[in-house]
Amino acid sequence: MACAVLNLAAWAFLTPPAGAQKPDPDREFKAAVAQYEAGQYPEAATQLEKLVREVPESFEVHELLGLVYAAQSQNDKANAHLEKAVRLKPDSATARTNLGNNLLRLDKLALAEQQFKKAAALAPRDYEASHNLGEFYVRSNKVSEAIPFLERAQRINPSSYDNGYDLSLAYLLTGRLSDARQSIHSLAKRKDTAELHDLLGEVEEKEGNFVAAANEFEIAAHMEPSENNIFDWGSELLIHQTLEPAIEVFRRGAERYPDSPRMAIGLGMALYSLGKYDEAVKSLLRAADLNPSDPRCYPFLSWAYDSSPSQAEEVIERFRRFAELQPKNGQAVYYYAMSLWKGKRAQDPNLDLSQIELLLKKAVALDPGLAEAHLQLANLYSDQRKYAESIPDYLRARELNPDLADVHYRLAQAYVRVGEKDLAQEEFKVYQQLRAQHLSDLDRQRAEIRQFVYSEKQGAGTKP
Repeated sequence: MACAVLNLAAWAFLTPPAGAQKPDPDREFKAAVAQYEAGQYPEAATQLEKLVREVPESFEVHELLGLVYAAQSQNDKANAHLEKAVRLKPDSATARTNLGNNLLRLDKLALAEQQFKKAAALAPRDYEASHNLGEFYVRSNKVSEAIPFLERAQRINPSSYDNGYDLSLAYLLTGRLSDARQSIHSLAKRKDTAELHDLLGEVEEKEGNFVAAANEFEIAAHMEPSENNIFDWGSELLIHQTLEPAIEVFRRGAERYPDSPRMAIGLGMALYSLGKYDEAVKSLLRAADLNPSDPRCYPFLSWAYDSSPSQAEEVIERFRRFAELQPKNGQAVYYYAMSLWKGKRAQDPNLDLSQIELLLKKAVALDPGLAEAHLQLANLYSDQRKYAESIPDYLRARELNPDLADVHYRLAQAYVRVGEKDLAQEEFKVYQQLRAQHLSDLDRQRAEIRQFVYSEKQGAGTKP
């Protein structure tokens, strides 16, 4: 958000009357201005706090003192003086912009919007006033409202990179992809940057131009190998199943950014998708260790572990830790239960399942809407030939997620065991229909990978 500044050209009205001796407000104010511009904020504040008592109705003194306090992150103190300045000179677009910026820092968004709108109305030909209001709307997720003001600012100052980027982003977010592409190309002629290529990659991805998108993300990553740019490039390759190049990109990214959980997750997902399950588990264990309470890596670790149980002890330990870190998280308890079940079952076919049952019951108690936990609890009963006990949890899982093909298949088997052959036939029929619609585990996993990538991009922000 651009910050308006004071016009320091003239302060004649601060000059003391003829014949007056000290104090000299004009001289004192000019000294405070010099201190502010030199970054000597405490000294400027001391000067201005004295001066404001001498000339309590001075717009310039209140405005500068507000800016000095804001520069020191004393935003509450700043606001009192910036509000006073607006009351003293309500037609100043600059004063309203400065007050709006400070209200943003105080998280008073509605009041900030009011000031930015008044500034833009007072100065419709002023670049800063239009740009600030447009940028405020972008940051407030009111993107459609931002576009007219960003377009106005761009007409006023066609060479502005920041406004041009914001306008291109707004076009992208509102689906105006052709306008976004044209805006980015126009901006790149003046200033070719990595973030513009990354943004153009997003435009091409939205248009379905995978090759063009991957090329733009690659250019961005080579121009500026930031974590964000490398992740975007690898992610584009991953979601379109260009797996070996994706692995290479994520591997290099993980080497460059060894403390990045999302880079380790991306590498783990790419390895898993290519069937390199042992390596996938190792990368996802690394992600879990980088941020143990972050839930993002655990679904993918669970998948990889299903295909590669050789690292059972390490995997169980990570899920145990996650469950301890989030004791009220049903999903965390569920993952711990399943890691124990799979790991112990591989070691001892006659294992005592009571701990698994208790954990699964705890998971559904904590999160009654967790369809997978109901399904696995039912499977646990069914494996022990407790078919009648399994049916209520199968039914609950079916109610919560009727697209889980395995629910219908296992429920049908349970019905067969208790003599309900007609009900079993109905469930087998639904199961076959779901399989025909390709609602497979692989489909769901690819959807979750895509969801992770998109949420990561949104969380990190398109612009660094």
